[in-house]
Amino acid sequence: MKKNNITSNLTFWVLLSIVIGVIVGHFRPDIALYPVFEKKINYSLLGTEISFGPSLSEMFSGIFISLVKLFIHPIIFLTISLGIVNMGNLKKVGRVGGKALLYFEVITTLALVIGLAVSKFLQPGIGVIRDDVAGGDISKYTQKAADFSWLMFLKENFTIQVLIFSLIFGVLLTFITRKAKMISGMHQASDWVFKGLHVIMYLAPLGALGGMAFTIGKFGIHSLLPLAKLMISVYVTMGIFVFIVLGFVMRSCGERIWSFLKFIKEELLIVLGTSSSEAALPSLMKKLEKMGCSKSVVGLVVPAGYSFNLDGTSIYLSMATLFLAQVYGIDLSYGQLLTIIGVLMVTSKGAAGVTGSGFVVLASTLTALQVIPLEGLALLLGVDRFMSEARAITNFIGNGVATVWIAKHEKEFIAPAAEIKD
Repeated sequence: MKKNNITSNLTFWVLLSIVIGVIVGHFRPDIALYPVFEKKINYSLLGTEISFGPSLSEMFSGIFISLVKLFIHPIIFLTISLGIVNMGNLKKVGRVGGKALLYFEVITTLALVIGLAVSKFLQPGIGVIRDDVAGGDISKYTQKAADFSWLMFLKENFTIQVLIFSLIFGVLLTFITRKAKMISGMHQASDWVFKGLHVIMYLAPLGALGGMAFTIGKFGIHSLLPLAKLMISVYVTMGIFVFIVLGFVMRSCGERIWSFLKFIKEELLIVLGTSSSEAALPSLMKKLEKMGCSKSVVGLVVPAGYSFNLDGTSIYLSMATLFLAQVYGIDLSYGQLLTIIGVLMVTSKGAAGVTGSGFVVLASTLTALQVIPLEGLALLLGVDRFMSEARAITNFIGNGVATVWIAKHEKEFIAPAAEIKD
């Protein structure tokens, strides 16, 4: 009989790596930031941006995240295409897809409103001295915002392209009569992709260690003090959203948010350590199937949510906009607040697929508003890394909850596994 040894649990090693990363980054930043390469390495492989270095810690986290990224697009293609075929008819595909998009829009809009409301109440930007915390090159973000167009956005966002192609391919596949061998081959390819990813996940502790060591080593805990109020406000708001809003959604379909979070705790730690929801996205899909959600619903909703259901990003963008208005002493009217919500309702969708997209979307919002200086983005560059964990975790949980809710309402949910019960 196999013993349940804590040291054989990936969760233990990820958590230990996060702690070690914080210690190394704080006490030995020279090791964390030791230059391995002369400059950061960036290149594109099959539409996936691969980047790591130049420091030792960035190399560790970058290699892990880049390896996981290589699996994201094949998984999106295979799961969406097979999800559509497995549903059996296009009417059901349209119903599930339409319900998912409606859910995404309602929940992300609610996230935007909550972010604005909390910022309006707590006023984290009051008292922040711009000269003390400003710094960093924002030209690449402001230039992208000035040149922003939906055609450019679609052209640059390979994830959206894969998503659209997968939907079209899945629909066309339903019309092919002799497709058994093709579907069997796709299932086999999907199995191999997930098996390969399972091997890569053993590198998760290394990625978590590198991510935390770099963040603490480069910015230091002391650098957070001027913007601590914003950070606390963002974390509190996302906590409220997860436990109250998403908790209510789970309750409405007979589940508990705490039980769900315990069930995906291993994935949450990976997201925390790497600041990337991509790192644990495929593993979440397997967990949702194990929980009881049908493979077809998981295959359709999770990849779509990865681009369109960014709850954490929505909260952060709305709070960051109001934060900058408060820093500059700008009193926004209710009409301008509605403009912020309207712009972000559109531009925040699909942000996961473009590097630096959070700042591009934020810059686009400020440009549309035309009352808050774009230079204010420099205030957020240093502290943004510390809030990316909250964004990624909230996005991650939100996609899991959305899948459970849709599976329940579509009667595509089998009795949950015993281990997620309280």
